[in-house]
Amino acid sequence: MNLPNKLTIGRMCAVVVVVILSCITKLSEIIVFQDVTLQELLLLIIFVLASITDCLDGKIARKYNLVTNFGKFMDPLADKLLVLSTMIALMSMGKFSAFGFDLSFCITIILSRELAVEGLRIVAADNKVVIAASKLGKYKTVSQMMCVIILLLNCFPFSLLGGYSKDIVTIIFISICTVLTLVSGIDYFVKNGHVLKEKNNN
Repeated sequence: MNLPNKLTIGRMCAVVVVVILSCITKLSEIIVFQDVTLQELLLLIIFVLASITDCLDGKIARKYNLVTNFGKFMDPLADKLLVLSTMIALMSMGKFSAFGFDLSFCITIILSRELAVEGLRIVAADNKVVIAASKLGKYKTVSQMMCVIILLLNCFPFSLLGGYSKDIVTIIFISICTVLTLVSGIDYFVKNGHVLKEKNNN
């Protein structure tokens, strides 16, 4: 197994670590700095390190011609599992809320989009059609990662402004992330929806 695939597997293992850490509530009782807990800090470290491997494995695979079918399938899947598992952990920690409103429905939208696009990719692959990542898709991924990071930091350093700054920042990042996720998903289907029709005609 080559290095890029090992990094992808490492990212899958990080998902398991995220789930375990989110279940250890004792860690949420230890404040590290400001109002960021040890649980949030550990989740942040795991998430950032795993996200870095996402950048590395693709570059290494292309540079040294180590692209494999395993990598093509598992790399994007590992990315989605990492982001979604961390978002679900954040939801269980009560981070997807602002001004008393529950914003966890945004995770449902994000999850639905990711599943729909993955389904489209599978159908396309069955028809020997490759759906390349779009710019909107890349912006979506960046917005999701930024949203996760800022929520794990409890909106630090914006929270230092006091008042309703934490709630405002939470809504802004979650909204941008959700809108980009939805719009990029629609874009994929508009540009590649013909694949579904071709499959139905066979």
